[in-house]
Amino acid sequence: MSFVHLDVRSAFSLKDGAFLPEELARRAAELGMPAVALTDRDGLYGAARFVDACASVGVRPILGATLTLATGDEVLLLARDDRGYANLCALVSDAHLLGERRDPSVEIVQVLARAPGLTCLLGPTSPPGRLAIAGRHDAARAALAPFREAFGDEALVAVRDHLAPGSTAAVRALLRLADATRTSAVATNGVRYLVPGDAFLADVLACMRDLAPLSERNAGRRNAEGYLKPPDAMRALFRERPDLCERTLAIAEACTFDLGLGRMRFPRFPTPAGRSAEDVLAARVRAGMADRGVPDSPAVRERLALELGTIGRLGYAAYFLTVADIVDDIRAMGVMCACRGSAAGSLVCYLTRISDVDPVRHDLAFERFLNPLREEAPDIDIDVESARREDVYDMVLSRHGEDRAACVAMVETFRARSAIREVGKALGLPEGELGVVARSFPHVRASGIRSAIDRLPELAGSNLGAGQLETLFRVCERLDGFPRHLALHPCGIVLSDEALLARVPLERSFRGHRMVQADKDDVERLGFLKLDVLGVRMLSAIRHCLDEVARTEGTKLDLEAIPDDDPATFATIRASEDRKSTRLNS
Repeated sequence: MSFVHLDVRSAFSLKDGAFLPEELARRAAELGMPAVALTDRDGLYGAARFVDACASVGVRPILGATLTLATGDEVLLLARDDRGYANLCALVSDAHLLGERRDPSVEIVQVLARAPGLTCLLGPTSPPGRLAIAGRHDAARAALAPFREAFGDEALVAVRDHLAPGSTAAVRALLRLADATRTSAVATNGVRYLVPGDAFLADVLACMRDLAPLSERNAGRRNAEGYLKPPDAMRALFRERPDLCERTLAIAEACTFDLGLGRMRFPRFPTPAGRSAEDVLAARVRAGMADRGVPDSPAVRERLALELGTIGRLGYAAYFLTVADIVDDIRAMGVMCACRGSAAGSLVCYLTRISDVDPVRHDLAFERFLNPLREEAPDIDIDVESARREDVYDMVLSRHGEDRAACVAMVETFRARSAIREVGKALGLPEGELGVVARSFPHVRASGIRSAIDRLPELAGSNLGAGQLETLFRVCERLDGFPRHLALHPCGIVLSDEALLARVPLERSFRGHRMVQADKDDVERLGFLKLDVLGVRMLSAIRHCLDEVARTEGTKLDLEAIPDDDPATFATIRASEDRKSTRLNS
């Protein structure tokens, strides 16, 4: 008989889970489970990579989240279909955008309003669950009533038994609540680690989260039962109520939502009635030929037929139009910008003024940028003045709306120095000594701590490998790849249609910019197109020089009027007398 775990938190719960989503998928496959859920706390950060990993091992993924309520309680929500996942994304976004940063929460009424398409599990940490365990049965039934009204039969009482003192009584109290209200109950295990041997790692992470030293009082557990138990172990645990385990299979069967990885989600570009984005792009390119003074030669016509045909077949016309408008808006702000990378090999980019490089004249290959044989989406990089980068961000996000554009996130993972400091504090080691040890290491991955001691000459004779810090280093190495926190990606902006918020939640960066709960790799997995807006200090320096010339000489220089084929300039470059000029190769 099988079993499906429905309450599972990974490392993307930020120090509330001791494994990565990919490891969860592999372990579930090893145990022969048909499906497994990922229900991280207040986020869907690991959803895309979890679904991708499950597909590779033949396990069906169930996506959900554990939401923190304003009361401090929790509810666990599972997405059954598209509407349910969209509602889940909206709730997670509300928790982060409307609540305090890094302290997300939602009101119960918000959860109830987003009930369609969701299954709600009310466990020991939910409002009715806490009241039931405390013996306040009437209050527990009253707290359960609004969930039953909103979710109907999709509101269930979740029980778990970690075989700790009081666990049996808690299970009985929750089952009594379920029976008294004719609510279905389901078995869970509150999974925070994959195997019993990782219980200590989970303890350390909990103490890192709570900023408390590791001790029996702070560990929060009495045994190592909160792991991904095999189906037979869960069946044995609830052998007196086999229906609780059977219901996990029924819930898993009902959760049919497909995240749709690899399906491209193009930005929406408004076009006149009866005209497609491809028509508008072709017209804009023709106008660009006159604007740029490009002759209507056979070579140009052949090149445009190739590029427009490829763009049309792959469905990228709206993306090119959107980026062209953004570049126009950047220039209208008075911000210097330039296209870099393989996009400069596109004549369409040149004629729509995304790029200022004529690829026909310079014999640049379009296929390096975009061709049907490449799986990667086109990547257009725009350099802007570093001093104005955030102004550009604000313009793009404002112009395209909260539901269609957001910044890309960057997952900051534990490295050697950060892991040593945080794990050491949790282990109760002196903070001053931890600083000395951490600074001894170069900027290496957490997994390379002990190999660095053996390999690097600067650590030779440091006595770090003598064994006194073996536990510290062993735990730190296990944190390799674990997310430490989310930060704003230095340049990525997602451009989408209204489906953005239905596929990925948003939160605020430290500086207040909207960003998706996905890094650049997950954005690609989800099929979103992004634009890289890079802040370049050289452009700010050029802007400063132009302003100073105007201020001191009264002369306004026009960079567009400076020829890009000046013989004297190229003679200087050939003579290697350009040592103070940078980025000539970019």
